[in-house]
Amino acid sequence: MDGAAFWNRELVLPDAAATLRLGREVGLRLALGQIVFLIGELGAGKTTLARGVVAAWTGHEQETPSPSYTLAQGYDGPRGILTHMDLYRLNRPEEALELGLEDAMQDGAVLIEWPERLGFYAPQRRLEIALSWQKAGRLARLSHKGGA
Repeated sequence: MDGAAFWNRELVLPDAAATLRLGREVGLRLALGQIVFLIGELGAGKTTLARGVVAAWTGHEQETPSPSYTLAQGYDGPRGILTHMDLYRLNRPEEALELGLEDAMQDGAVLIEWPERLGFYAPQRRLEIALSWQKAGRLARLSHKGGA
């Protein structure tokens, strides 16, 4: 599947294993400088998906906790650093800059949970994965914005 088709689709994820598999696909396709917004309510599967991305990026399974308390966690891989950010606890969009968002985007790739907290600092060029619940499991909507 080419890049445009991969990032413009919807798919049903019937269980956590399917969410991890999608994360691995994303991690294999992710390139330096790309930013992925993980969108969804609490419990939608954002961190589970991120675990798959991290495993593919680094080349091995590892503990990938939600960075809810640290706010940002970096993972070294052969292609550079993957930064996983959880912005749920931010009070102001400027705090994302204080976390080193701009540097993270230049030094590697970035996954962001709760990206709406970025406000007007949200990059126009980005990839998005919106997760929501439906009867058959999670629904994942993949898209790219701004020519990403």
